[in-house]
Amino acid sequence: MSLHANQKILTMPTDTKPLEQDYGENPLSVRDTDKYKGEYVQSFVDKWDELIDWEARAESEGDFFIKTLKEHGCKKVLDVATGTGFHSLRLIKEGFEVISADGAPEMLAKAFSNGRKHDKILRTVQADWRWLNRDVHGKYDAVICLGNSFTHLFDERDRRKALAEFYAALRHDGILILDQRNYDMILDEGFKSKHTFYYCGDNVRAEPEHVDEGLARFQYSFPDGSQYHLNMFPLRVRYVQQLMTEVGFQKINTFADFQETYRQEDPDFYIHVAEKRYPDDMNKPNKEIRR
Repeated sequence: MSLHANQKILTMPTDTKPLEQDYGENPLSVRDTDKYKGEYVQSFVDKWDELIDWEARAESEGDFFIKTLKEHGCKKVLDVATGTGFHSLRLIKEGFEVISADGAPEMLAKAFSNGRKHDKILRTVQADWRWLNRDVHGKYDAVICLGNSFTHLFDERDRRKALAEFYAALRHDGILILDQRNYDMILDEGFKSKHTFYYCGDNVRAEPEHVDEGLARFQYSFPDGSQYHLNMFPLRVRYVQQLMTEVGFQKINTFADFQETYRQEDPDFYIHVAEKRYPDDMNKPNKEIRR
């Protein structure tokens, strides 16, 4: 399949980024959507796969995303939070057509490099979600936004704009799969993650340094003593469901962690599967958390 004539292909970073993270004198005051552009410095990107551990993550996820996409008849997928390419490559290997987008050029360059290691050529596009359809063309059966990426948006207007762009990129019967950390538990009860699912690297720690209703500042510590941070917005699950509904999604199923562990009482992550098409029976509830 050929890409649209105006679609941008990115294989290397297009701008110069700082070598170290810089949050200024008061890191807790940095609550800006555009900050993500300076958070993913090259040294952090180089360690990201150490944090994830691809083999362990693939084992923990099982075939949840692949099965969900196939159940909805999806073939053409837009990965809007490509990161270093984990999900894009898994889906390509399963036969899906995938376009890999991300706002961080360093991440896309790393993803492209990882693709080459797996004998795959990723079709990558640098794009800001708020103006996604300016840079990514065509319609997709599914948009996936994984890895707790949506939490980078601090402004409600940005969140609504991004969801509207995801919605517009979908075909009439397409689906959005979006995940998020269980911030409800962190805000209400404190942090208890065992890193069972998303962050599977050995001897790598990912834990909150500060949490309030407007900021979750996480610290990532690696065995060599290096530390990095991400400032994120702590999204509550019902709030995300409400935003999806207000943007136009007609049915939202929310899973606690993955299908095979839905009975877990305190999940680390939630996964929303939002359908664009109208359900056959409009009297059925459009929100469900499966435990």
